[in-house]
Amino acid sequence: MAEFSQESLTLCSARGERKYLNHAERQRALAIMKTLAPERALFALTLAWTGARVSEVLALRASSFQIERGIVAIRTLKRRRASVREVPIPPALMAALDRQFGLADLQRDALTANRRLWPWCRVTAWRHIKEVMAGAGITGRPACPRGLRHAFGIGTLQSGVPLNLVQRWLGHASINTTAIYADVSGDEEAAFAARFWGADF
Repeated sequence: MAEFSQESLTLCSARGERKYLNHAERQRALAIMKTLAPERALFALTLAWTGARVSEVLALRASSFQIERGIVAIRTLKRRRASVREVPIPPALMAALDRQFGLADLQRDALTANRRLWPWCRVTAWRHIKEVMAGAGITGRPACPRGLRHAFGIGTLQSGVPLNLVQRWLGHASINTTAIYADVSGDEEAAFAARFWGADF
């Protein structure tokens, strides 16, 4: 199943609007997330640090987490066949999730281990992320959960994470879909341009 329609296989709209959060916007969004009530904060931070879709984070259970290894197993919901991908998350985020939800305790019982952590509907989850964006002063096309997903893809590649690993973390069926994130201009590219400008401008 395709990740994007042919028209949307870019990170900019036909009018040149970005569909992703740039680095500064992502940092502002992360700062706002940390001010929220714990359950909302942890949902938003999990979304931002895994690159997952809203429905995929809403499907997480205590059994999805490998606490000691710092890994969350995410069921990819855009595939026809069942597929699970493992994504590492920051240790501080894993510790906060364990404190808030008691992941280790929940994992000791099969019933509680398989209960959803966030019993919200998608509309509620979307609303929480839109409120984060508004608080961070982010508007337009990037101001949505997909903007965070795109920012994750770009940020991982610009940090040196190999393309095939980013593909796996995002749950893309094709590496060609992941490759669109490599087209975004990063700091290194801007530095090359600055050297060129310095010669004559």
